[in-house]
Amino acid sequence: MRKLWLLFIFVSCASIALGQQTQAQLVSRDQPYKLQPSDVIDLEYVYTPEYNEVATIGPDGTVRLKLIGSLKVAGMTLDEATAAVIAKASVPLNKPEVTLTLKDYVKPHFTISGQVERPGIYDMHGSVTFLQAIAMSGGVKDFGKQKQVILVRKTNSEFAEVRVVDLKKLSTADGVKEDFALRPDDMLLVPKNRLGKVEPYVRVASMGLTSLYGVEVFK
Repeated sequence: MRKLWLLFIFVSCASIALGQQTQAQLVSRDQPYKLQPSDVIDLEYVYTPEYNEVATIGPDGTVRLKLIGSLKVAGMTLDEATAAVIAKASVPLNKPEVTLTLKDYVKPHFTISGQVERPGIYDMHGSVTFLQAIAMSGGVKDFGKQKQVILVRKTNSEFAEVRVVDLKKLSTADGVKEDFALRPDDMLLVPKNRLGKVEPYVRVASMGLTSLYGVEVFK
């Protein structure tokens, strides 16, 4: 009887943990869109349409609006940005009513460069795995180091994680099981020469479209 009771407790705890994990995954998946540089927003004032405008968020995350000046909105949801606009517009206006909509946004994409047939920036229409990204680029050239493909992934606005992927191993019957999905803004670099020490993290500022670890980003 005691064994049955312990088994019941174990199953109950496992079910709760699984439910919490599933709920966390759903919450993460359903997070509202957050504004980012190059997004285009449409701002409308209900009672003062002369201040209506379409504006683009700058590289520093701020948008310049003719009524209230500069406002940092990158990282905000549309609701949060609307509240921020209302707060600043309430100084020159009396209880403004504002509608803020997303007119255009940066499409999810990844970058692949170095020793591939078609280096460039590719839009992500749904999920794209590492091997699919290599295939989309036309495959690795003869001189590409397949055992040292670099994956650069932003962890925050300042740093990016660097990971070395063995494409040759990943392309085998057993290795393909370890294929993984890319994330928006991932950068893949296929070097021509064997690399030495690879730092686990790099500053985002060093990821300009020139070179990284000696790999040309674009021809």
